[in-house]
Amino acid sequence: MTADTGFGTTTTEHVREPLLRHLVGAILRRARLAQGRTLQEVSGTARMSTAYLSEVERGRKEASSEVLAAVCAALGIRLVDLVAEAHDALAASAEHQERVRVLTSLRDRSPSSRHVRSATAVRTTMSDVVALAA
Repeated sequence: MTADTGFGTTTTEHVREPLLRHLVGAILRRARLAQGRTLQEVSGTARMSTAYLSEVERGRKEASSEVLAAVCAALGIRLVDLVAEAHDALAASAEHQERVRVLTSLRDRSPSSRHVRSATAVRTTMSDVVALAA
């Protein structure tokens, strides 16, 4: 995200969105646990290894659409509902990120100056510009 500071300079915030594989894995794990089922039961029904299903649930493996369909069928949930829940989580994350901003102090842009970022109070001098975003 790039923002104009209004003083001839711009700042860039690098906000990391959650990975889809982490969201999908967490959703599948919650569904399995809500049913009181084990990894072994679900992986056997889905015809995959327990280790692989565990990796998918932990967000370590990017599952193919075929694998996701098999796990959803084994859990008795629809793939469209899995995707919708992941969409909702991503949308909520994006909305939250739009509301969060970083307190940034931009010193004059002479070659000897540098960008200062602080989570605590920022001490300013005559050459400092403090940019706050809501």
